[in-house]
Amino acid sequence: MTDLKKRSLIQLAAMSAVAAVALVGCGKKEEPAPAPAPAPVAAPEPAKPEPLKIAFAYVGPVGDGGWTYAHDQGRKAVEKEFGDKVVTSFVENVPESADAERVIRDMASQGNKLIFGTTFGYMEPMLKIAPEFKDVKFEHATGYKQAENMRTYDSRTYEGAYMAGVIAGKMTKTNTLGVVASAPIPEVIRNINSFTLGAQSSNPKIKTKVVWVNEWFNPPEGDRSRHLADQWRCRRAVPEHRFAGRAQDGTGQGKRAFGWDSDMTAYGPKAHLGSAIINWAPYYIQATKEALDGSWKGGGGVWWGHKEGAIDMVSIAEDVPAETKARIDEIKAGLKAGTFSIWTGPIVGQDGKEILAKDAVADDKFLSGVNFYVKGVEGKVPGAK
Repeated sequence: MTDLKKRSLIQLAAMSAVAAVALVGCGKKEEPAPAPAPAPVAAPEPAKPEPLKIAFAYVGPVGDGGWTYAHDQGRKAVEKEFGDKVVTSFVENVPESADAERVIRDMASQGNKLIFGTTFGYMEPMLKIAPEFKDVKFEHATGYKQAENMRTYDSRTYEGAYMAGVIAGKMTKTNTLGVVASAPIPEVIRNINSFTLGAQSSNPKIKTKVVWVNEWFNPPEGDRSRHLADQWRCRRAVPEHRFAGRAQDGTGQGKRAFGWDSDMTAYGPKAHLGSAIINWAPYYIQATKEALDGSWKGGGGVWWGHKEGAIDMVSIAEDVPAETKARIDEIKAGLKAGTFSIWTGPIVGQDGKEILAKDAVADDKFLSGVNFYVKGVEGKVPGAK
């Protein structure tokens, strides 16, 4: 092989080697694997709101079987409805005195943001305390004074009294009825009159005797009822407002009575004619809902009756005539529909003067100021001129 050919072959080999190196250099460079993405961090759960603290001040014991018992059933209904969204507490046997102011102020100081005062005598103490605790919502039962953060609520107990009267007027054999009355405020006087008007609708000859005890709770009241029945030969008596009545018939004299504020059948099954009950649950649930959702407003008041589910006549005795029971059903239907009004004229006072003209219907202002007896109620309203 000539030198020329050898040099050509060497040059060709060299060029091939360079080309091979160049091809390797132009190849795709291998990238390192990407780092794994960090796991998403779970957002922190929002803090659970503190439960609404609600306190109830009671004038009597929760076991009174009447007024306070009915309020406490309403409190329990709130717990059942709202579960862990609320925490409720109560203080029982709080007198309508300086003690009420102390107890209610203590409730507010302990962080309760919704406070229910469940008797008329708490009105002034609550009105005094409310401006001191602007962030607390105060609710006063049966009162008529309000404030920016205090409102009132009540039940039309006179509707239950009227229905009791309808039954009593039909069942009496002497035409004489008796009422054991608590304190002479318009609410109680209105109930006495309504009981009498209901009885007179069944029996125009009805007369009503009244004994005033000037107390809201008094366990020996059963003795007073028997005394009333014995003294005036009454065959029907109704324990009045918030007075823990017992329709007991241990004398063998056949006296009959009505439960008041709650169903009292168990206290005297043979004596019991029926019970005019109050159901506070609907209002307590609504007020609590408003406090929770921020829609609660002070400065006003409500007055609920059978129409709103707050008042009823229950456990009517079996021996009450069917036509009387049917009349009670008619009254309930009329109250619910707004087509029946208990205080419709003509109504006259015990002095014979007309109080309400024929076909006139008493408004709430009129009803709130009742301080007189209607015709048929004997005696004198305490404190009246």
